Amino acid sequence: MPTQSELSAFLAKEFPQTQCTIEAVGDMGARIRHPVGSGELRPGGTVSGPVLMAVADVALYIAILGEIGIVPLAVTTNLSINFLRKPAGDRAVIGVCKLMKVGKSLAVGEVALYSEGSEEVVAHVVGTYSIPKDRGQ
Repeated sequence: MPTQSELSAFLAKEFPQTQCTIEAVGDMGARIRHPVGSGELRPGGTVSGPVLMAVADVALYIAILGEIGIVPLAVTTNLSINFLRKPAGDRAVIGVCKLMKVGKSLAVGEVALYSEGSEEVVAHVVGTYSIPKDRGQ
């Protein structure tokens, strides 16, 4: 399976627009960090929903690739998010993913999103990815 540095290089090359960095990957999970910029805030100083969804999606993707190898065409088929509390606008968003099942064609996981330094979950996400039959790159 790919190492954290191999996955980081893949993410940087294929998704140069992302600010997410991989803090940990393996053991059916991943931990992702996304620094929050002023352009990502909604009125009231909270992190926008699309930013939270993106962090969760990256966490799922990296956790899955950590299990099946670098399969670029694994894609999101479902993403459900529950916003639980206001994330801090002046701290990074941390996404902690735990995969629930990795099958031949689908993978399902959940992600807890936090404001860095806090133990309170700001959003809970469940997502499903489709894994292509031909896992070639």
